[in-house]
Amino acid sequence: MSTSPVPCRDSIGDCQMKRIGFDNEKYLNQQKSMIMERVKLFNNKLYLEFGGKLMFDYHAARVLPGYDPNVKMRLLQKLSDNADIILCIYAGDIERKKVRADFGITYDADALKLIDDLKDWGISILAVVITRYENQPAASIFKNKLERQNIKVYTHRYTKGYPTDVDLVVSDEGYGANEYIETKSPLVVVTGPGPGSGKMATCLSQVYHDHKRNIQSGYAKFETFPIWNIPLKHPVNIAYEAATADIGDFNLIDPFHQEAYGSIAVNYNRDVDTFPVLRRILERIMGGKSMYKSPTDMGVNCAGFGIVDDEAVREAARQEAIRRYFRYSCEYAVGFASRETVQRVELLMDELAVKQEDRIVVAPARRAAVEAKEQGKGNEGIYCGAAIELKDGTIVTGKNSPLFHAATSVILNAIKKLAEIPDRIHLLSPQIIESIKSMKGDVLGAKSLSLNLEETLIALSIGAATNPTAHAAMEKLKELASCEMHMTHIPTPGDEAGLRKLGINLTTEPFFSTKSLFIA
Repeated sequence: MSTSPVPCRDSIGDCQMKRIGFDNEKYLNQQKSMIMERVKLFNNKLYLEFGGKLMFDYHAARVLPGYDPNVKMRLLQKLSDNADIILCIYAGDIERKKVRADFGITYDADALKLIDDLKDWGISILAVVITRYENQPAASIFKNKLERQNIKVYTHRYTKGYPTDVDLVVSDEGYGANEYIETKSPLVVVTGPGPGSGKMATCLSQVYHDHKRNIQSGYAKFETFPIWNIPLKHPVNIAYEAATADIGDFNLIDPFHQEAYGSIAVNYNRDVDTFPVLRRILERIMGGKSMYKSPTDMGVNCAGFGIVDDEAVREAARQEAIRRYFRYSCEYAVGFASRETVQRVELLMDELAVKQEDRIVVAPARRAAVEAKEQGKGNEGIYCGAAIELKDGTIVTGKNSPLFHAATSVILNAIKKLAEIPDRIHLLSPQIIESIKSMKGDVLGAKSLSLNLEETLIALSIGAATNPTAHAAMEKLKELASCEMHMTHIPTPGDEAGLRKLGINLTTEPFFSTKSLFIA
């Protein structure tokens, strides 16, 4: 195992110290003010469709360096005295076990996690809405689970007549068929895990019921991306297209905004496409002309005003496009994504004039795999390499061996480097390694005896109890959070789980680390 320092350079993707490009406090103050002004416009009753991730918004944190992934929670805390929260989840996502990639958990599990996380922030969920519910078995089980924890659950069916028959949509058979959710606060935040969760339909259903009760409530939308007041082809907006390549979103100049005001604003295709119908629905509900002349008018996003270093966010966004390319390439390899999705990101990379190797950890990881192959000549097997960039810009590499997976090797090398432990000193005793290998092979019947990252971290923690060197290295694990890493092969479940828990930003090549179809 080895480390390989790489000098800093000035080209794309090289190991410069990350510059702060976003001011959270400036953003929070402006965002809170904007939302409360919109609440007042609707007689102190506003349903705010809260798009994007409410917590742990790592995409935003990557493309806007300095952005707090939980800044929206801080915003909700500032608004909590005046806000109720409704959580929406699409029944179809529950049924097909759609996964949130950054946590590796399903959307229904993410919804449960979000409820717990909100509690930790001192914020309670008013209700959960399962949208487009058709008695799907998994959705029904999810509903029962929540209700038995004393959480209010509502089910909304598909809205009859949507989107073409506005008369039917705005009737007791359309939005009126949905059960009304009693709310008390002036602001009602409607959120959900991922796109297509039914947030907008829930908002509009509530507005319909309110107006029947002579409550003159309104609707607005909060979306971080695309950022409306930066250029259409700004890398941050292009990175959003890369992030949503699987659902085919693309940005465009808002034609309604340009016609109404003669000024340029950026929006995305789904909002622009649905605006004429949405405006007609709002006008029908409210019995008059809508105050909104464009989809941009509906938004209350102030993220663009928080950018304080444009070049820093441009570079971060270019890196995000490369990350998305690797992610979708891997999803294509395992059958989750289409070839068209990968090709779409390739075109966006061309537009940004970046290539795979502009991610600084890619080339060292590939070289490590070549070294592994050269050292293992004459043996059958697949050779894997990994590279991680430490906070000071040093690149550390690792490769697979009969003892360790490549992910394991690179993490051990990295913490030895951080703890200034010579390469020749072992962190794990040979006896512990042999004992684990014996258990895996003789007791558990595993085909591969080399240690994955999760197994190694457990072994390291045991060794640290009696070995001061291992303890010193283990203390450095927390310094790997947010470091960039690349592997030449898709990680095994044990490697992936370990890297996720360490908070490492991982990309991988779309190749498997074994010839077996089943990977435990």
